[in-house]
Amino acid sequence: MSMAVHSSSELWFRRQEGAAVPALRLVCFPHAGGAASMYRGWRRYLQPEVELLAVRYPGRQDRLAEPAVESMDELAGRVTAALRPYLDRPVALFGHSMGSAVAYEVAARLESEYGVPAALLAVSGRPAPHRAVPSALHHGGDASIIDSLRRLGSTQLQVFDDPDLRELLMPALRADYRLLETYRPSQPPPVRAPIVACAGISDPRCGLDGLRSWAELGTGTFSHRLFPGGHFYTEDCEADLVAHVSKHLTTAQRGA
Repeated sequence: MSMAVHSSSELWFRRQEGAAVPALRLVCFPHAGGAASMYRGWRRYLQPEVELLAVRYPGRQDRLAEPAVESMDELAGRVTAALRPYLDRPVALFGHSMGSAVAYEVAARLESEYGVPAALLAVSGRPAPHRAVPSALHHGGDASIIDSLRRLGSTQLQVFDDPDLRELLMPALRADYRLLETYRPSQPPPVRAPIVACAGISDPRCGLDGLRSWAELGTGTFSHRLFPGGHFYTEDCEADLVAHVSKHLTTAQRGA
């Protein structure tokens, strides 16, 4: 499959190119309240033949003027459609926290809608969708959401102390929490992609059992790894995490 990349698809991804002709594309999904910029440092750790596509959710950064998406079906559906022009190369998916659930849903849609299994599904910081503990913090207002981030050890809380920044950032964060907390699939379909699950060893939201629950959603190989740190271990362990994902990308390329 070879096709031009349309501007509507480019809107959804911040591309970090390596080689002129990539062998594989790695699509990275941010956490709730996060943005594509969280993956800006990954390029220097990836192999040149891997092109990185960081997903640009509406309602933040350079899509600030757009309304944030509040439904998993809508978000996963729109990202899947935007990926179609990029399917001329194998596609691997990585997501952290909320992003892991979105990445899984996109992997399932790539299979069901296009017959294209992901080369790899790498998930981080969240149990499998059917094993996640239900919550309803979006009903409790902004203070409940910010307090939840504080308990998770977020290093970005200072931005909410500025009234102007808070006004800019909260709509997207509220929408992300609503999206995630109303997403409760009871029987999510398994995917064919190999699954790699990661988490911080002291993450209060994703213990070892939660990490292992991803094995229930794959028909291929499964592996998991714990890193030092809490929910946002991805910041301090970025180099090690990307190296770990890259190792599995190499395996996926060999099997393609």
